[in-house]
Amino acid sequence: MRNRLFLSLLLLVLVACGSKPQEAKPEDKPEKPVVEIQTVAAPDFSADSAYLFIEKQVSFGPRVPNSEGHKACGDYLVEKLKAYGADVVEQETDITAYNGDVLHARNIIARFQPENKDRVLLCAHWDTRPWADTDPDPANHYKPYPGANDGGSGVGVLLEVARLLSLKQTNVGVDIIFFDAEDYGRHAGEWREAVIGEETWALGSEYWANNPHEKGYNARYGILLDIVGAPGSKFRMEGYSNYYAMNVVNKVWGAAHRAGYSKFFLYEEGGAITDDHVNVNKILRIPCIDIINNDPASPNGFGPYHHTMKDDMDWIDKKTLQAVGQTVINVIYSEK
Repeated sequence: MRNRLFLSLLLLVLVACGSKPQEAKPEDKPEKPVVEIQTVAAPDFSADSAYLFIEKQVSFGPRVPNSEGHKACGDYLVEKLKAYGADVVEQETDITAYNGDVLHARNIIARFQPENKDRVLLCAHWDTRPWADTDPDPANHYKPYPGANDGGSGVGVLLEVARLLSLKQTNVGVDIIFFDAEDYGRHAGEWREAVIGEETWALGSEYWANNPHEKGYNARYGILLDIVGAPGSKFRMEGYSNYYAMNVVNKVWGAAHRAGYSKFFLYEEGGAITDDHVNVNKILRIPCIDIINNDPASPNGFGPYHHTMKDDMDWIDKKTLQAVGQTVINVIYSEK
């Protein structure tokens, strides 16, 4: 009995003197739980809403840089994006066009979840061409046109995307950029004078790519929308998109087909089109694709309305807007 008491007291003394308890082995430690990020259910895109956004842009008249309609529409876009909770950056600069015209350009950047470093880029150009230079009537070749489809449609779709982003967040941050001075390229009557390799289009995106709104800006990928409103549109896999961002093409076209829009998004190669996505790819090295209605059967490659006075609301179809808008929504909300 006494010996047992002595041993018990000895053990208590050793513990009290700080004898080090045995450390747990690494395999005995509980593993840190793995949190799997789930995709977010995509909300329903409203073609009616996108249509009204396009109609509102057209109501300002042609949005040619330096015009009153251009300034008024730009102010409207900024106001709408701020109303939807975006952090808006206005990138203003003077750009000299091929013919010497100095364009007071404004790139409009809307950042959703700006604190999220993992981002996706959506873009469209919001300016309109100063000349209806392929209009059947030569009298219109130096007149501006409404620009409902070429300019207005992509912006209208992305304004509806912005509205939905204000209601339901994605797992990634989203940047919506409205590029300016895209459509001030060389007049059709002067193309024969063009210098080989000279690019006179997409001036706003060129400026942004060389001077991004955020130092070191990067995104997983980009999607450009241009001429996405015409009835019966056929979106082929554009050449530069295939070259620089085939995986993004497959992602978007796959989403379109799963959503039932296969008659709009064709698994056919389209021509290589000089557009804003080229600068995003070449300068910033962000894989960016172009969703654009390319019509090989048309004399100008796009449709009878393209760069003519006919480019008005009669060439905007809600079924096409729905196909494009819901596809983009499905893609960005599927990101983990």
